[in-house]
Amino acid sequence: GVARRGDMAEAAGNAGSLGPCVDPAGEGAELAAVIGATVPTGFEPLAAEEVQEKLGSASRISRDRGKIYFEIPAQALPQVHRLRSVDNLFVVVQEFKDYQFKETKEDALKDLEDLVEKLPWTDPLKVWELNNSLKKKKTERRKHNPQSAVRKEKLNSDREGKKADQKDTKKEEDCAQDTAGVEPADGHDTGKTPEVASQNEEEEEDNNKQSDAKNELQAGAGTETKAGESRTSDGEAKVLKFRVTCNRAGDKHSFTSNEAARDFGGAVQEHFQWKADMTNFDVEVLLNIHNNEVIVGIALTEESLHRRNITHFGPTTLRSTLAYCMLRLCDPQPTDIIIDPMCGTGAIPIEGAMEWPSCYHIAGDNNPQAVRRAANNMCSLLKKNENKESSASQGMPLDIIQWDICNLPLRTGSVDIIVSDMPFGKRIGSKKKNWDLYPACLMEAGRICTPGTGRAVLLTQDKKCFAKALARLGHIWRRAQTLWVNVGGLHAAVYLLRRTWERAEEK
Repeated sequence: GVARRGDMAEAAGNAGSLGPCVDPAGEGAELAAVIGATVPTGFEPLAAEEVQEKLGSASRISRDRGKIYFEIPAQALPQVHRLRSVDNLFVVVQEFKDYQFKETKEDALKDLEDLVEKLPWTDPLKVWELNNSLKKKKTERRKHNPQSAVRKEKLNSDREGKKADQKDTKKEEDCAQDTAGVEPADGHDTGKTPEVASQNEEEEEDNNKQSDAKNELQAGAGTETKAGESRTSDGEAKVLKFRVTCNRAGDKHSFTSNEAARDFGGAVQEHFQWKADMTNFDVEVLLNIHNNEVIVGIALTEESLHRRNITHFGPTTLRSTLAYCMLRLCDPQPTDIIIDPMCGTGAIPIEGAMEWPSCYHIAGDNNPQAVRRAANNMCSLLKKNENKESSASQGMPLDIIQWDICNLPLRTGSVDIIVSDMPFGKRIGSKKKNWDLYPACLMEAGRICTPGTGRAVLLTQDKKCFAKALARLGHIWRRAQTLWVNVGGLHAAVYLLRRTWERAEEK
C-alpha cells in the first residue's frame, strides 16, 4: 500500500537492524560502523566468507546483487581496506528494508527530501572522518619514506625503457573500466592505480593504522564538532564539497536515478550547508534504491580497489577482485602448483602470487604481447615492493612463459590447480574458433592436472560451447559448481571443475 506522510517519521525510527551506533556507556565508548561493500556479482558468499575469516564479522548478503553488509568496530577500518574481494566500500547511514514510495513522482521525491533531516548522520560521518585521517597518514608516511623517491626514479626509468609497450597503454586504460568488468553503477572509479605493498609491509602498516585509528577515536572523544565539519590547518571550519550518487534498480519507481540524486542532494546541501561539486568532492553520499529497499551511505573509497595490481592493461584485463574470488574458490593449499594457461595481462597469477605466496604460480599465453604485459605488471609490482624496509625482497613465486595452450610444456599430472579467464570470442578470438579451442584446452588441462585431487576454475561467456566441450570430456572433468557473474556488462559463468581419477591421454 501507499504510505501516509505521517508514516515517514515512524519509518525513519524503525529502519531495520542496520545503523551505526555508539555504546551508551559514554566515556571511551566503542564507535561501531555498518560497512557496505560492493563485490563481484555471483561471489557474494565467498566475499562474506573472507570477511568472517579476516574480521570475525558475519555478513548479510543484499537482495541487490553484488553487495554485502557487515558490522565492525571503527578502529578495524584498516583491515577492511585490505579485503581482497571488495571493489568499493561505504559506511551505512540507515537502511529501509521495505520503503513505501508514493505513487506520484512529486510526492515520492518530496519524501526523499524530507528523509535527509531524519537520518542519523553523526556516527557515519565520524567513521568517514576517521577513514579520511587514516588515508592522510598513509600518504604522509609515504612522503617521509626517503626511499620512496629512489623507487619513483627507478619506476620512471623503467617506464621510459618500455615505451614500445606503453604506446597503446593509454587507449587500453581508457577502456579498462568497461573491459575489466566494473559494474557501470560504481560511479567512483577514477582509474588511478593504488600502490600495492608486500605482505610484511602491509601488516606493519596495518598495525600503524590501527594505533592511528585508536588515537583518532580517543582524540575525537573530547571534541564535539558539528556533524560533517572538517577543519583546516588553522583550526577553522572548512566547507565540505559533496556529490550524491544514486544507484536505482526496479521498474516500480515513478522517478529516475538522476531526479532522486538531484532532489536528495538539494536537501543534503540545505541540511549541512555543504557545497555541491560533481568532480572535485570531499564527501560522496550514496543513495541505493533496489525495488523497496533503500540504503543511504557515505563512500569510503575514492577508486575501486580492484586496480591494485595492474599497470599495463590489455583489451580484456580481468579485475583483481574477480581474480581473487576465482582463486579462493579452488581453496589453494601451501605448495600447490597453480597455472593460468591463458593469462593475458597476468591478473590471476599476479593476484595469486601476492595472496598465496606459499604456492608456485605459472602464467602463460600464446600471444607474445600478452606475455610482455604480464611480465611488465609483475616488474612494476616488484619495483614498488623491493626497497621497503620490512620486505626481504624475495621476488614473487611466479614464472611467465610463452606457450601453446594445446601443447603445454608440463609433465602429465604435475599441476594441482588451473585458473583461467577463457576467450569469450568477442574482443579476443571468435565463437567459431572456440568450438575447437575449448575441447582441446580441457583435454590438455586434464592431462597436466593431478587425477583425483586436481581442480580447475574457468570463466567464460561462451556457455553453450563450454557445456558441449565439458560433455565430451565428462570422463576427465566433473562439474562441481557454477556461479553466474557480471563481467563488464556481459552475463558470464565461472565453473569449478574437479579432476576425476581417469587417466588422460599421454602426449
